[in-house]
Amino acid sequence: MNPLFLGLLVAGAVLVVGVLLYNLIQERRARRRLEAAFTGPAGSRPERAEPRWRETGTDASPGQSAAIDTSADEAGDEDAAEPAEAALARSPPNAPRAVRDALAPDPDIECVVLLAPGTPVASAALARAAAARLGKPVRWLGRRGAALPWQPLDGSPGPWQELAACLLLADRAGPATRDEISSFLDAVAEAASALPAQVALPDSAAEAARAEELDRFCADLDVQIGLTILKGELGQIAGTRLRGVAEAAGFHLSAAGYFEYFQEDTGAVLCTLQNYKQEPFTIESLRLTSTPGVVLLIDVPRVADPVRAFDQVRLTAKRLAQTLEGVLVDDNRRPLDDAALGAIRAQVQATAGALREAHIDPGGPRALRLFG
Repeated sequence: MNPLFLGLLVAGAVLVVGVLLYNLIQERRARRRLEAAFTGPAGSRPERAEPRWRETGTDASPGQSAAIDTSADEAGDEDAAEPAEAALARSPPNAPRAVRDALAPDPDIECVVLLAPGTPVASAALARAAAARLGKPVRWLGRRGAALPWQPLDGSPGPWQELAACLLLADRAGPATRDEISSFLDAVAEAASALPAQVALPDSAAEAARAEELDRFCADLDVQIGLTILKGELGQIAGTRLRGVAEAAGFHLSAAGYFEYFQEDTGAVLCTLQNYKQEPFTIESLRLTSTPGVVLLIDVPRVADPVRAFDQVRLTAKRLAQTLEGVLVDDNRRPLDDAALGAIRAQVQATAGALREAHIDPGGPRALRLFG
């Protein structure tokens, strides 16, 4: 079993242990408080706000949510190095992250096929194969020598001494199917024959099994956190008012129908502001209609430094709630206090640590491919 899957197994175990420990601690604290106060019937527990916890794996629909509590500490980020694979001339998956080549073939999450042309070839020779649409993202890479870095074929004309075709094995749409993998391998074989180039094709059934295994493991780490702001007394937020407040706070309306807030240092999306009614925002709808509330959503695997991101979003959510005269609530429409927000922060921290244990840097190239 390769290092990625071993890391995912460890990450899953960390999350499960964290959940059990957190629940045990909470039960003991609640019991002590009740016994000290002599209030309520024996065995009763005070209610607490549940955070909005969305899982977007293959087993959960976009609107499905489930409350989960965990207080696992963020895992360390130390990795052991191992020799590079000569065939790919890259750093191994569990080598220090600083030395990984973001563009290099990643056989832990991709079906990688290497091609060795008899003579260097130009990118144009692979135009037909590179344009094929096979269900999952495909990357065609080349390098001018064994010691040189890999480059995308669409970024340079070449010529290339080595080529690599890489099919992503799983993403949020699910695992690559055996038919998709077979079509990919057929396209690569056809390209190799036309060049000509030496090529060794993997077994499609084995690659499909790897895709399903990868998809199952990633589903447990595919987490989105939402903070909901509802207008008090079942009121409505005017669209024009919402747009003005959102833009003043630094959000920008996207073509996808929600507002986006970008990280200043990376330019990546930090969080989104979505319609509570699950209807897309447009300039026209914001001018004519209103909404009972909005949801600030953090896509944990796709955000660099998720804990820091949550801290920023938490402050933003409080300010927006105050400005819009709304209330920050959980999925059951109960107000979220600082203790409940602290519990959500612990969940974000646990997820970020689990991702790193699985050698998936939040917001990094692997995370963006797997959770895209």
